[in-house]
Amino acid sequence: MSGAKMAGGIVAVVALLALVLATSFRSEPAPVPTDLQPESQEGAVEPQFDIRMKGDLDAPITIFELSDFQCPWCQQFTLETLPTLEAEYIVTGKARLIFINLPIPSLHPNAPAAHEFAMCAASQGRFWPVHDMLFAQQQDWQGLRDPGVWFLQRANSLGLERGPLDACLEQGAMRALIMADLNTAQRGGVNSTPTFVIEGGLLRGAASIEDLRPILDSIYTAKTQSGN
Repeated sequence: MSGAKMAGGIVAVVALLALVLATSFRSEPAPVPTDLQPESQEGAVEPQFDIRMKGDLDAPITIFELSDFQCPWCQQFTLETLPTLEAEYIVTGKARLIFINLPIPSLHPNAPAAHEFAMCAASQGRFWPVHDMLFAQQQDWQGLRDPGVWFLQRANSLGLERGPLDACLEQGAMRALIMADLNTAQRGGVNSTPTFVIEGGLLRGAASIEDLRPILDSIYTAKTQSGN
């Protein structure tokens, strides 16, 4: 998908605002909580989100990015849009971004291995360096017969401890979390990447900063003026 399109008839920012926190995707049964909501009942960020979150815990806007590391449109968003999104909204405390795993092996056979590597890195607090590397060097690993070897060769440069990393990968420690993400997306009707869930509204496709600014600015204004 070359451009971002609002899904389900949501064609205006007003519709997005009306859906604030109204949409909750659930996977049942699942080994970890999978609602696409940033806070638990106690107000804390759920641990499985915290390890792949970028931004301030108190940011008024939460953006969930459902993504596939081998998806070319996801790469486009990461390389072309994310730097500006981060500078204008994440660093400034207006929004936070939470990455949701949505590998599609029927289209991208090396995606599952990439997601598992990234989530094992996340358990060491190194999700975002690995995220950035996987997208920046996507062309180098996407066609390999065994991408896992290529990933491990970059572990040291990414600041990863090999002992815990090897154990995480060998034991498949992150597979249940990735599957929970995948089930959550599918039950919510999301089957393409990238897709963004922004305060209850769906935005499909490689969103440009021009696509995102009016949505984010309107939500931010509404939430800060209302005190929510």
